[in-house]
Amino acid sequence: MIQNMMNEGKIVPSEVTIKLLQKAMVESGKDKFLIDGFPRNEENRAAFEAVTKIEPEFVLFFNCPEEELERRILNRNQGREDDNIETIRKRFKVFLESSLPVIEYYKAKGKVQEIDAAKPVEEVFEAVKVIFTPKVEESCWCRCVIL
Repeated sequence: MIQNMMNEGKIVPSEVTIKLLQKAMVESGKDKFLIDGFPRNEENRAAFEAVTKIEPEFVLFFNCPEEELERRILNRNQGREDDNIETIRKRFKVFLESSLPVIEYYKAKGKVQEIDAAKPVEEVFEAVKVIFTPKVEESCWCRCVIL
């Protein structure tokens, strides 16, 4: 069912995705998670937060023009069935209609970290590293002078 929906460029039902995510989270024994590609719509977001009682610390948004996405996906040579121009365009349309409102929701809450993903891979990686590098608060620094 999941593969068929992906081939159609559609979104997998929230209850299926949340159950899979929740199972993986519990089994990991960890308390921090990087969840790629979820939530994909407002219903996903609301259901995830209601079921898990978790609101993300931040949302990482890789912003990239459609033409560049098409070029990269078609050239990635991973042999995926859904790597064809029709499915790619359907997915981008679904993103604009369903996923972008979720980004806007979190942006209004000040939780979006946006990356210009049209840049070369090395620059994108460096921008991501900055976001995940722990920040040292300036107020934590002190200077001790011993006389």
